[in-house]
Amino acid sequence: MSETVTKPSSASHEREPVDLDRQTSGQLDVPPPATVTVIQPRRGWIPFDWKELWEFRELLYFLVWRDVKVRYKQTVLGAAWAVLQPLAFMLIFTMIAGLTNLSTDGAPKPVFYFAGLVPWLLFANAISLGGQSLVNQQHLLTKVYFPRLFVPVAPVGAGLLDFLLQIIVLEMMMVAYGVAPSAVVLLTPLLVLLTLMAGTGMALLLGSLTVTYRDFRYMIPFLVQLWLFVSPVIYSANECQEKFRETWGVLPAINPMWGVVTGFRAALIGTPFDPTELAISAASAVLVLLFGAAYFRRTERRFADVV
Repeated sequence: MSETVTKPSSASHEREPVDLDRQTSGQLDVPPPATVTVIQPRRGWIPFDWKELWEFRELLYFLVWRDVKVRYKQTVLGAAWAVLQPLAFMLIFTMIAGLTNLSTDGAPKPVFYFAGLVPWLLFANAISLGGQSLVNQQHLLTKVYFPRLFVPVAPVGAGLLDFLLQIIVLEMMMVAYGVAPSAVVLLTPLLVLLTLMAGTGMALLLGSLTVTYRDFRYMIPFLVQLWLFVSPVIYSANECQEKFRETWGVLPAINPMWGVVTGFRAALIGTPFDPTELAISAASAVLVLLFGAAYFRRTERRFADVV
């Protein structure tokens, strides 16, 4: 004979019967315990979620477009600043070359220096703007989730507009000085890709370091200036190698911009270049991108906490 007792219900003052025999035998319907999900940061190497990056691709477009508009918003000359900067450097370098008799590999001095400045400025702006992008966008990092990779990559993409404008000016200068492209002009897209890879890698690396160590934001301008002098922008790489090949060999080509600048000039204005040095610089650009991406991904988990 089963015994029935009643207990008050929380929903009303009515009493409902409870079968003690079923409760004792385990037949009473008891709701299962609630599932608790604990979210913790993963440790070690975290691979990129390519599916997530593809789903957020429109966000990258808007970040790039925002950087373009911010750069030229409320300016007097607008996009002309993208051309004035290399023109000013070209004039200064041309005067220095006239005073010091620096070699330009037989090319007209203005065309020689402008052709070297076009890829260099794309790389330098990627370092300068991308390296400080995470600190400048800290309000986004701490309030909403999105792939953090897009923040330092966006300034690199925005720099392509300046690059296209500078290419147009360079082509006009080549026509004015009667300089024709060389047979290796088809290497130009590859050289642009190598520039973007090296610039993106350095932007990811310096952006991550700047979040953790704030003094890196003061080191970035110094690094860009130093990198300019170790890249063949002001001088000819071929003349430099003729004087120091026995001592240095192909060691300068470890700098990714060494082969890129030399190859860019060779492709557009026909100056000589060393394919071995270009291959070494290309491998160096790939390594810079991989290392920068690996370090960025490893430190990304703590950006919102320390920014």
